[in-house]
Amino acid sequence: MNLKNALSSCPAGLTRVGTSGYSYPEWSDAGFYPPGTPAREMLAIYARRFPITELNYTWYHMPKAAAMERMLPLLPPGFSVAAKLTRTMTHEIDPHAWRGQAAQYREGIAPLIQAQRLVALLVQLPPAFERSDSNRRYLALLLDELTGLPLAVEFRHRSWAVDRVFAELERRLITLVTVDVPDLPYLFPSLEVVTNPDLFYVRFHGRNARGWRSGNMQKQFDYLYSAAELHQWSQVFIPKLTTQAHSGIMIFNNHVRAQAPRNAQMLSSLMR
Repeated sequence: MNLKNALSSCPAGLTRVGTSGYSYPEWSDAGFYPPGTPAREMLAIYARRFPITELNYTWYHMPKAAAMERMLPLLPPGFSVAAKLTRTMTHEIDPHAWRGQAAQYREGIAPLIQAQRLVALLVQLPPAFERSDSNRRYLALLLDELTGLPLAVEFRHRSWAVDRVFAELERRLITLVTVDVPDLPYLFPSLEVVTNPDLFYVRFHGRNARGWRSGNMQKQFDYLYSAAELHQWSQVFIPKLTTQAHSGIMIFNNHVRAQAPRNAQMLSSLMR
């Protein structure tokens, strides 16, 4: 199966809710996994509760085709995957190596595409990545290198929230990631902008403003959404997004103490 056919065969017309990552030892302590669950068994348990996951480890390490092949038998029918682009192309950029890394990433993720499991490749940019001329040029070149993959771009800096950026993403059929973040002046705002009619993508990071300022990732994502906060998403924001795209995914990144799966289950219930 060629790449175009593999991508077009991914499930459409669905709104799927899941979490960023699934292999957290603390989730056993918090009751999501049975006590003592080994990491190798977590994906199978997770996939019985959610229809999608966002691969978090591909941000830390370059994906390898062999590892993707080993993961596929653990996925039940209809289960989808989003994957983060590796940090050496978004956060720790080597100007002399990133093109080769883009090709390597494409090769490593290929089994998920061929198996019709990959619905999005997340290009997650850091808050320090402002809309400068050099950063604009780099992002355009990076997206060119990844052409043909189901790309989604998450901006963290507010300077990218301009119509010209949205128009370029729309021209490229690239998904603009909708974010739920603390109300801090430099962060990219929550917007109801859809740039790809095939997919909208929401990432819930929590609203812990003090944690974001701390620079500590464990504190940054330590937040439990209330039912009222998620009710607003399920009844107001998500319906607006669904009218603009054929399918959507919503990912919770507030992983501390298994708050992400709790909130994912809560949002799923509210949407039903």
